[in-house]
Amino acid sequence: MGKVIAVANQKGGVGKTATVINLAAALAMDGKRTLIVDCDPQGNASSGLGVPEQEGQATLYHLLTGPLPVEELILSTALPYLQLLPADINLVGAEIELVQAPNREGVLREKISPLVNRYEFIVLDAPPSLGLLTLNVMTAAQSLIIPTQCEFYAMEGLSKLLKTVALVQQRLNPSLRIEGILLTMFDSRNNLSGQVEEEVRAHFGDLVFKTVIPRNVRVSESPSHGMSVIQYDLLSRGAQSYLKLGKELLERGQVDA
Repeated sequence: MGKVIAVANQKGGVGKTATVINLAAALAMDGKRTLIVDCDPQGNASSGLGVPEQEGQATLYHLLTGPLPVEELILSTALPYLQLLPADINLVGAEIELVQAPNREGVLREKISPLVNRYEFIVLDAPPSLGLLTLNVMTAAQSLIIPTQCEFYAMEGLSKLLKTVALVQQRLNPSLRIEGILLTMFDSRNNLSGQVEEEVRAHFGDLVFKTVIPRNVRVSESPSHGMSVIQYDLLSRGAQSYLKLGKELLERGQVDA
């Protein structure tokens, strides 16, 4: 059975989608059958993998709001072990249409359930908000990675998100657990980055990944070329950090097992 991991933070600009794309690419490079499910109406995970919006293309919106079989939405990428279930701006409408649906927070879990045994990892890219789509993502996931930018308000944002996670655990998904907190956009030239890392590690301990993602121009450039930073510049600090994160995630899974 595959592992379903959500990558979520209600705050934008923390490296959420970059983490989805590059962690999934790292797992795929390791030979793990991996699927990205783009659950963000901005569709950045889709465009970042070279899948632009196309008129008439079936997306996650059609899966959530209709009878379309999930198998018909899966797209291949340039990496042999990495596939994508795309999203586009139409997904905004799903949030409205799902309001009246029975078990409205569990629609995504139900729809992707046929895929869980076909992949070793399914990585869900949540929207940067705490609406119904994000609740669907957290209800569908087995675990949660929280990317956190090394900045002044990091702890405040983490505290708010963890309260939401606790509510989801109580009411919707008791088995949801925190996979880890990932420090992103770390700038070694900036004392604040070091202070934030120290504070987060002191407060959350082993929940924080050992791997830290540096602020790296190659990570920022790669989506405009429709590829992960691992494909774009394998030797860059950003690519090496995400490869290291992939290995750390796999090692954590072995320990848990």
